[in-house]
Amino acid sequence: MVKSRPVTRSVIRHVVLIVLTFLMIYPILWMFFSSLKPDSEIFSTTQLLPSTWTFQHYLDGFTGAAGMNFGPMFLHSFEIAAVVVIGSLFSASLSGFAFARLNFAPRKFLFGFMLGTMMLPAQVVMIPQYIMFHRVGLVNTFVPLMLPSFLGTTPFFIYLMVQFIRGIPRDLDEAAVMDGCSTFRLFRSIILPLTKPALITISIFSFYWTWDDFFGQLIYLNNPQLSTVSIGLSMFLANMGQTQWGDLFAMSIVSVIPVLVIFIICQRYLVEGIATQGLKG
Repeated sequence: MVKSRPVTRSVIRHVVLIVLTFLMIYPILWMFFSSLKPDSEIFSTTQLLPSTWTFQHYLDGFTGAAGMNFGPMFLHSFEIAAVVVIGSLFSASLSGFAFARLNFAPRKFLFGFMLGTMMLPAQVVMIPQYIMFHRVGLVNTFVPLMLPSFLGTTPFFIYLMVQFIRGIPRDLDEAAVMDGCSTFRLFRSIILPLTKPALITISIFSFYWTWDDFFGQLIYLNNPQLSTVSIGLSMFLANMGQTQWGDLFAMSIVSVIPVLVIFIICQRYLVEGIATQGLKG
């Protein structure tokens, strides 16, 4: 009787978790199966599974039959996200190493100033930043979306890297310096390889935030030939009041796949990086 209680509790716990999981993923399941329904059936029935299966919405999205070809849009989004990831790794690793290991006069002031910028909403600097890029003729290019990542405009990544590097023993630095290691080689050969979990965490978050960005891409990219996935999905909602729900759901499902694949591949490193930060903080 005593042994049956833990088993009962475990069964109840798993049933509750399964029900909650189903409730959380139900909207995604509904959107997926709706993308396989004809337009006339999407909102006319409460049945989850389609009575008539069709892949036409996916074909229309990639062939341009729906008025938009999502093939180039996916390439544009991948291009922007890839460059932003590289820029974020470049700026966060160098800035984090400088704040965590180098001694220079305004270090504490600059670090505090950087932390203060984390409290500012992105919309505060968006207008002056747009004016600056507009005056140099970079609107309707990908540069305004890529260049800021190389300049350390995401202080969260720098802060994460600083905290991670501070957890690395300084004995390694002293041993490397005694062996004649320069500051740059110390960063490249000693510190950088040890920050792999933090680097992967930064890569994942920078990719997610760039891939899902809509407002920034909408401001700088007015040319339809430069549209990204986020902008393309919004176009389905502005077609003379006639929303193409089937095509919208189909392309939404496709747009989630890269994010899901990256999360599955890098999940272990992401959890490791966040857990390590919690222990070192």
